[in-house]
Amino acid sequence: MLVKTIGLIGKPEDCVTDTLLTLHDFLVARDYKVFVESRFISLIKDIKLQSCELSELGERCDLAITIGGDGTLLTAARTLAAHDVPLVGVNMGRLGFLVDISSTEILTKLEQILSGAFVAEERFLLEAKIYRSDRLVREQFALNEVVIQRWATTGMVEFDTFINGVYLNSQRSDGLIVSTPTGSTAYALSGGGPILYPSLNAIVLVPINPHTLSNRPIVVDGNSQVEIAFTQKNPISTQVSCDDILISGIEKTDRISIEKATKTVKILHPAGYDFFEILRAKLNWSGGYH
Repeated sequence: MLVKTIGLIGKPEDCVTDTLLTLHDFLVARDYKVFVESRFISLIKDIKLQSCELSELGERCDLAITIGGDGTLLTAARTLAAHDVPLVGVNMGRLGFLVDISSTEILTKLEQILSGAFVAEERFLLEAKIYRSDRLVREQFALNEVVIQRWATTGMVEFDTFINGVYLNSQRSDGLIVSTPTGSTAYALSGGGPILYPSLNAIVLVPINPHTLSNRPIVVDGNSQVEIAFTQKNPISTQVSCDDILISGIEKTDRISIEKATKTVKILHPAGYDFFEILRAKLNWSGGYH
């Protein structure tokens, strides 16, 4: 992997800004060209940095480093996926399944990655499309999950689910989580869904508080098209979220289509990366029985 230009991405916070400046100086000293996400510039005084908007980093950079939590990496992944820019995640103390370089070992691990000692993973995105009267009115990408859920109402959502045009089931619930393997350790996990190994070509559907308790999570092939059609007669108050992007104004005649996007996200982990070790650490699984 030939890297000449690196982008630094994160939320403009004091702890993130200090880490960003440390990384900036570290990279510049090694003759890398560095662009800083423009939101930081107002917080950094008397320092001349090259900056650009997040949307421009994909065109300028060979590698992007996110500083923060999983949410920061999710935002960067959706934006940069179209440009095939690999991502490295630095964890600033939050529960992170995707950002696996701790703040105490940033420079050591980054040095290893830049020298070619890394594990590369391809993670697929979901693309959600909302159709109204057979006309596409909105589309959005998600690395974790697409969620259809009730909003500002006490009533349940009623809808039919189809897989590749074949009827799966009808349900009344608070909604449905359609998750990638990456998102299986996020909202889908809290809803009772299974943990999927990141490289699996699979999509998991997890109902949210279903009226019928026999309505259980189901895993389908990753190349499947999932379609949702609302069946209730009364007006609905429903929203769709793609990771942290909220889409409101959903109408009961809308049809929602969800399938794998054509672009993937490449995440670079330090050498020795072990998904099961991360599960043990993040979920407090015992490792003392062997």
